[in-house]
Amino acid sequence: MTGPSKQVRENTLRFLATPTDINIYGKVHGGAVMKWIDEAGYVCAAGWSGYPCATVYVGGIRFHKSIHIGNIVEVHAKLIYTGRTSMHIAVNVRSGDPKTRQFIPTTQCVIVFVALDEKGIPLEVPEWVPQADDDKSLQAYAERLMEFGKQLEGEMQPYLDRTMKTERE
Repeated sequence: MTGPSKQVRENTLRFLATPTDINIYGKVHGGAVMKWIDEAGYVCAAGWSGYPCATVYVGGIRFHKSIHIGNIVEVHAKLIYTGRTSMHIAVNVRSGDPKTRQFIPTTQCVIVFVALDEKGIPLEVPEWVPQADDDKSLQAYAERLMEFGKQLEGEMQPYLDRTMKTERE
């Protein structure tokens, strides 16, 4: 396993929405979109860290518009925050007719990855320090999402504890 040689902070993957991606309403299934989001996020996280990565959190996923079968789907992933072992990736999805190439935003979220060694132990990742104002805003957004996630997790813990206890019985 090797570490980073040249860190890549963002990437765009493109997919063709095919009939195998269809849901019962004739549009692309949300699960297919989430798979594409995870793939684009992985490419970004592995490109930044230089290591295999695992998804540990997906937050704030929002489906704005449906994606039609036959559309080109662009999934743009961009690193917006690094922790000691984690990388927060903002993902934006757009789709459009391949003939016109006019794309509309369809989905967005933040996905968190952790770099792992061959034994599955988290590895430290290179720090990203934002320079531009837009990047500083994105980093602040990621930090707010982390705090919000911790707050929600704390509120849910009593219910999760009861569920786990019931499952063990």
